[in-house]
Amino acid sequence: MSTYLNRSTLLDTQEATTLREQTRQYFHQTADLYESLFQTLVSDEAYYVNPIKLRHPLIFYYGHTNTFFINKLTLAGLITERVNPQFESMFAVGVDEMGWDDINAQNYNWPTPLEVKTYRASVRKVVDQLICTLPLNLPMDWDNQWWTILMGIEHERIHLETSSVLIRQHALHYVQKKDAWRSCSAINTTAPSNSLVDIPPRRIKLSKSPEHYGWDNEYGNFETECTAFQAAKYLTSNAEFLTFVEAGGYKEDSYWQEEGLAWRHYAQAMHPTFWVQQGDVWKLRLMTEEVAMPWSWPVEVNYHEAKAFCNWHSASTGKQVRMPSEQEWYSLYAHAGLSDEKVRGSMNANLFLDHYASSCPVNTYAHGDLYDVVGNVWQWTETPIFPFDGFKVHPLYDDFSTPTFDGRHNIIKGGSWIASGNEALKDARYAFRRHFFQHAGFRYIVTDTPLQIHASHYETDKQLSEYAEFHYGDTYFGVPNFPKALSDFAVQHLHTRPAKKALDLGCATGRASFELAKHFDHVTGIDFSARFIGLALKLVQQGILRYTMVNEGDLVSYQERSLADLKLTDVAHKVDFWQGDACNLKPQFTGYDFILAANLIDRLYNPRDFLSNIHHRLNIGGVLMITSPYTWLEEHTPRDQWIGGHKQDGENVSTIDGLKALLGEHFKLMQSPIEIPFVIRETRHKFQHSLSEVTLWERMR
Repeated sequence: MSTYLNRSTLLDTQEATTLREQTRQYFHQTADLYESLFQTLVSDEAYYVNPIKLRHPLIFYYGHTNTFFINKLTLAGLITERVNPQFESMFAVGVDEMGWDDINAQNYNWPTPLEVKTYRASVRKVVDQLICTLPLNLPMDWDNQWWTILMGIEHERIHLETSSVLIRQHALHYVQKKDAWRSCSAINTTAPSNSLVDIPPRRIKLSKSPEHYGWDNEYGNFETECTAFQAAKYLTSNAEFLTFVEAGGYKEDSYWQEEGLAWRHYAQAMHPTFWVQQGDVWKLRLMTEEVAMPWSWPVEVNYHEAKAFCNWHSASTGKQVRMPSEQEWYSLYAHAGLSDEKVRGSMNANLFLDHYASSCPVNTYAHGDLYDVVGNVWQWTETPIFPFDGFKVHPLYDDFSTPTFDGRHNIIKGGSWIASGNEALKDARYAFRRHFFQHAGFRYIVTDTPLQIHASHYETDKQLSEYAEFHYGDTYFGVPNFPKALSDFAVQHLHTRPAKKALDLGCATGRASFELAKHFDHVTGIDFSARFIGLALKLVQQGILRYTMVNEGDLVSYQERSLADLKLTDVAHKVDFWQGDACNLKPQFTGYDFILAANLIDRLYNPRDFLSNIHHRLNIGGVLMITSPYTWLEEHTPRDQWIGGHKQDGENVSTIDGLKALLGEHFKLMQSPIEIPFVIRETRHKFQHSLSEVTLWERMR
């Protein structure tokens, strides 16, 4: 098909003129290739009929990639005039195949293919002019204004592949064969018998280099030990998958996971989607034609079908069979001795459109003692995509990855025959819903190692996110982190007092508990809210917290906080969290040397009872620290329970007066109250700035 045209642009050159020209060539090659793909459609009608009802018609994708260019260049401030505002709205938002019943039927007044072709030519001139004239300061990295141009090119490369899949799902009378898109002729070849290859243990360490363009989910750090396993020598072929079909695999519910079974019932699937059965004869639908079934080619299925095959294979062989995880795929890649440089510099893979516009026999391209570690078809993994440590959203494309961090999008690796540019790199991390069809198949492995599922969800609840930011996020207006400031103040005044056990009552999302654990042997955090406790427990278990913060309206920013960054990893084992009622604590919560009640008393339904009995939880000589802005509200505390902030016998009663009255029998006020400020961020432009009064009380009796 091509000779080295579809490799991504290397960014580590030190010569700006060369890089500018490489980028320009890469842009035009990509645009030419995309235009060529749509020439496989036979008529205007083919642009408007949906190949599948879960996606837009192809006219949308024909215009979408250039609309993306204009919208991102405008957002980046690189252009100030739009080419066609109507198109740049109509073609802006695509469809992630989230489910089989989640797309609203909408009527679009689509333009003609000729109008879109003319629009694409106009956009092409705009981008070409920009590439020729925009100042280029090296390095061309994430923060460089040229990154937006690369983003547009690589985005079109993605849609080159996804559009080819839609064309493959179109009715045959809407498509035509083209010389530029010829399929492999090796159809009547015998499928090899699969066997297992031993893959030794190795450490997997990922930290993407900036010498290639990358999407945001590729950056950050990931490190893990990958145990030994056995891997199939070949990708699963059509012939090997046929044994599953003939064994009734699509009829036996026990092989299918719950989600896969629901999809199978919905789709009424009895065999792979691209298989065509005509009596006793099987054919395979390729992009623009049907051919006699090439049994030696890799089967192309979704995750659910691949998983059902693995479960059937396990039942048949008595071995633990599954697909590899993402890190196990990296182990396969290392075992094969591959690298981006080796893959880019050869044609020893069905990749980059170097050979065909289709798959080819699974025993064509050897990579060590394995075949097709990269290329031919994408390979499903068992791993739902997750952000690496240090993940950051690129400000110009904040929803590329984050919508997929939901536990329902699995990673595919290795690339297919049409994968090019960024898609073909080792670090590429593309993920799709498990019922999605791509040019994707699978390789199975045999292992007893359980799967490790990584945390991926971003907390989106507004209150939880605000408290996560309050406890673990940035500081604002020079005001120190409040929970840390409280802990530091407490430790400063505890001197040589016993430091075995501390209790953090009303701990919310737990920052003070972790900070106190630097000083105490053990800290218990208790909060009435199970949701707050859930975030604190996530930090203990996973060390990372991810959440969104409202910027304005529906616009959000994505935050990642870790115990490691806050230098709290070493104390996490000394902290435990419990849901509980401060006014009705369980008996085991006693014997503490220190109790912190931070911004708690004016949120209790019975603060008088709490203060009258808290001494039972504290050792003699122990210290109780109470902080509060004294915001007494009837929605939280009945008026007759207010400690202060009211009149009694015509005289003002402050909260400090009430505290002295209620605590005086058992406690001594250690020093005069002080005020510690705190700031809670609500939106990018709205903050709460408050003062919390802090008192220290020593238990005397």
